[in-house]
This record gives sequence, C-alpha cells and structure tokens, in this order.
Amino acid sequence: MFKKVLIANRGEIALRIIRACKELGIRTVAIYCEPDATARYVKKADEAYLVTPGPLRGYLNIYGIVELAKNVGADAIHPGYGFLAENPQFAEACAQAGITFIGPNANAIRKMGLKDQARKIAEKLGIPLLPGTPPLKGIDEAVAAAKEIGYPVMIKAVAGGGGRGLRICYDEESLRRQIPIAMSEAKKAFGDERFFIEKYLERPHHIEIQIMADRYGNIIHLGERDCSIQRRHQKLIEIAPSLLLTEKVRAQMGEAAKRLAYEVGYDNVGTVEFLVDENLNYYFLEMNTRIQVEHTITEEITGIDLVQNMIKIACGEPLSIKQYEVMLSGYAIQCRINAEDPLNDFLPSTGVVTAYYSPGGFGIRIDGHVTEGYHVPPYYDSLLAKLVARGRTWEEVVRRMHRALSEYIIRGVKTTIPLYIKIMEDEDFRKGNFSTKYLEEKLPSLIYSEEKDPFDLAVVLSAAIVAHSRV
Repeated sequence: MFKKVLIANRGEIALRIIRACKELGIRTVAIYCEPDATARYVKKADEAYLVTPGPLRGYLNIYGIVELAKNVGADAIHPGYGFLAENPQFAEACAQAGITFIGPNANAIRKMGLKDQARKIAEKLGIPLLPGTPPLKGIDEAVAAAKEIGYPVMIKAVAGGGGRGLRICYDEESLRRQIPIAMSEAKKAFGDERFFIEKYLERPHHIEIQIMADRYGNIIHLGERDCSIQRRHQKLIEIAPSLLLTEKVRAQMGEAAKRLAYEVGYDNVGTVEFLVDENLNYYFLEMNTRIQVEHTITEEITGIDLVQNMIKIACGEPLSIKQYEVMLSGYAIQCRINAEDPLNDFLPSTGVVTAYYSPGGFGIRIDGHVTEGYHVPPYYDSLLAKLVARGRTWEEVVRRMHRALSEYIIRGVKTTIPLYIKIMEDEDFRKGNFSTKYLEEKLPSLIYSEEKDPFDLAVVLSAAIVAHSRV
C-alpha cells in the first residue's frame, strides 16, 4: 500500500480523499492556493503546501505538482475531479517521475477524453448512438449536417465536459448564431475549439453507469445513477438507482459500459454516461475517466467505498468483489448544495458564511468543507457540500431528504437549499415524472419566498441583547 498520497485538488473532494487515506493508514499531503489557506481539508491533511501563483494556476501546474510530490516523498497522487483529473499529460508526468497516478492509465484517458473518438469506439462495439457528425470545420458544414440529421440538434465541444461548449439549436438561425459562442466557450475552457453536432433528444433521462476495473482485466459495474435534474447541463440532484430502468435494461447498459471499458484498457473507477428515452432506448453519451461528484449515492446503495477502491487498484490490487456480489439496496438521493441564487438565474454567490448548521440523523451523509466563518471565493466551482439521504424505499428517501434540507442552515450566502425543498415537495418529482427538461419546465412553479426563519430571528435578538448589555 502507498505510504503517502498527494491530493491534487481542493474542497470537499480533497477532504473525502483524506478520509479514505486515513482509513487505509496512508499519510496525506494537501496543496492549496491563497484563498484556501484556512480551508478544512488543509487542516485535516498530515502536510499542506502553498502552490502559486494565483488562485487557480497552482492547481493546474502539472510539473510543479509532480515535483512537489517528489520532494515531499509522496509515492502517489490522487487528482480528485475537475482540474487535472482527466488530463493524460498529468498521468504521464506522474509515471515519468515514478509516482503512481490514482486513476486510469493515460492511454484510456486520452481515448475517452475526446468525444468524437469515444463515439467511434462505441460505434465499433455496437453500442447505440444518437445520429451525429465527426468534428466539423465551420458553420456551413454544420448547417448541411443538421439538415440531414434533423432539428433539434446539439452543438458539442470535442474536448468538452461539465456542460461547457454545449448549445441546443432548433433551427438554422440559432445554429449559425450559437456555433461561434460554443467554439469560444470550448476554447476558453479546454483550449480546443473543435465541435461536432448530435441529434438532441427532447426529454430523456440522463443515466450513468458506475464501473470499476483493475489492472488484470477484471471489470464490474455498480448500477446506475439518474442525473436528469440539471440546470444548463450541470447536475443538481442525483438519484440511485433510477426509477426508470428495468432489471433487463440495467443489465444491458452495465454490460455495454463494461465492454467499452475493456476495449480501451480501462483500469480504475469511471463512469459511462447515456441518454435514455421514454421507451427505454439508451444511447451512449460520453465516459468520465475519474471519480464523479455523485459517487456518494452509489456507495450508499452498494456499500462499496469507491475512493478506497481507486487507491487499492492503483496500488496493484485486484478487484475484491465479483459482479454477482454487487447488490443494490434501497434508494439514495444527493443534492448539491451550491452557493448560487436560484431566484436570480443561479448566479454564483460569494461572501462569508455567517452561520452553519448541518443536518444529521439516520440515513443522512454530508460530504462538505464549509464551516461558520468560511469565505466562499469567486474563483472556483460553487459547490459547498453534498447532502445525501438514503432510505429503504423511494418514498422514504424523499421524505428523509426533505427533512434534512429543512434542518440545513447556511447563512451569509445564497444557496440552492430552498429550491431543493420545493423540489422534494413537488408531486411530479415524488412520482418520478422528470427528465432533463424538468427544471427548465418546472422552475416557475418552484419559486419560493425568502421569508425569515426562527433561526434568523434568534440571531438578530441575540445580537441586540449583547449590544444592549454593553451599553
């Protein structure tokens, strides 16, 4: 087993990795930029080092991070998600330095990182695909292709991810207008402005299959997650297992994901994403060659620690569980608690957390890094915490999540908590009547009033009493 792991990330995922390492008896090294100097993960790691310059570049400095790992005696690096997690050059730099990259090999990352190449591999294996194109050279070529495919179509960045570089077009006018915007966004986010177009399904479910593979050709899947509740193609609420899939379709999608992983020589934890229509036809979307933000709910319904398994696989251990041993038990929901204002087009909210009280109780889990006094910086993703509820039935887990959200107090910044409370109360959600269009269609009916609650009143009264006592 590794003796020391450097974590090339920040926030809640860094803290999650630290906890996994501690349970395995592994020392941890955190890195941080100036805005994270007092962050919880920095305090919890065995060692922590400032990386510069600026609030972002330090987390993206491949050779600086690898050199630091060598200097502090780390024998492995865990990239978390985002930043360098799906960068094949980072995996290669680790290998060249004699440091283990806790993730898949660089070749697998490279093959699945470009969406057009991933489509070709899926097509070769006979995995269903939506009609689409290879990378296109310009607007006129895209217009001609869209006429053949049929509107609506989606513009997709070749090197895309996280909803960036995606645009939905219902006619030629919008296609011509949106392509330059999508190209510019992709260039800024990925350094690659290439794009292709794909047929757009109007109301699909976004279903992803969790896979786990070792270095000896053993591959299993751990069921699916439904990530359909999104805003601007970025996930907000995830559910495991899906309310839509049958056992037969689950098995088919799981086998498709395993075939894809085997074809590219995949050797760690990863996720294969699909779109599924109302008739349970499924279509390959992409593969994420890293741990997912929503890995928590798979852990809750399987009892399998995905982060620890990433470490064990990277250390050369074979999978300790067979496919027939994977059992899905109950339901789990994850709500991403973001510092955003749903009443103002999900505008990011920054500032100091003036009060923090997390919920608890049976079946509740929180993966987060926020405390009272935490300063929410403007430089990073708006995720503050992941609230997870587990229950024996769908009805039970929805009620439990509603109760936990109602207990959750974060003051000083706007959050998505009030919106999620309304979603848990929504009849369509409770019946499982949702798709990727859910939030777009339902948001006007989910609007809530920002009334002061008893906690706010107590804070005000307490401050008034203290002030009066000093007079």
